[in-house]
Amino acid sequence: MNAAGYVRVDDAARERDVCFRANATGAEAIAQACARLGLPMVAFSSDRVFDGSLGRPYLESDSVSPACVYGESKAEAERRVASAHPEALIIRTSAFFGPWDSANFVYQVLRDLQAGRTVKPSEGIVSPTYVPDLVHASLDLLVDGERGIWHLANQGMTSWRELAKRVAAEAGLSWRAGPQAVQDKPRITALSSERGLIMPSFEGAVSRYFRECEVDWNAQGFLDAAE
Repeated sequence: MNAAGYVRVDDAARERDVCFRANATGAEAIAQACARLGLPMVAFSSDRVFDGSLGRPYLESDSVSPACVYGESKAEAERRVASAHPEALIIRTSAFFGPWDSANFVYQVLRDLQAGRTVKPSEGIVSPTYVPDLVHASLDLLVDGERGIWHLANQGMTSWRELAKRVAAEAGLSWRAGPQAVQDKPRITALSSERGLIMPSFEGAVSRYFRECEVDWNAQGFLDAAE
């Protein structure tokens, strides 16, 4: 299971070579090795292989249309992995957050609100993905011998702003956000699936995050508060 990669989306434009080396060349090398040894492989891709202009959640059969360097690198990785290892399982996912790390949007919202800072969500509509659910579903597909592209994200979609408001409400924190430009047609990179909807709802996943979180996001310690 190749969970490595370059994930600094905003930096990718000025570090294109580094991004492609990690996301595409590296993934291809692992796929080649797995194919040579007869090993199954799982590679992770992103909703950023789409530009959000379709107007609905994307399905596995929709054509890729990346609008940023990071998305280009993931689309190229998909192509290379599929070519090197036709039996590989390629999982596209979106906007993930988990209970064990601080490198995600949900954690940053909690830290900003706890510190009295204004939250400034990005524009766009996504399918938030809870990492424990993603891991369980990925392993299930691997055990079942699935191959090709699968979309795995918690069911449903939301804007980054509404996700931040939901997180604040779950945490019992006062909501404060900066002004947001009105979009005539918001960018929708939410994911759905024509192969099977096997992930639970994102609303339930956000609630479970607060029961399972092991990251200290406030001064008192989240574990103490949860207990």
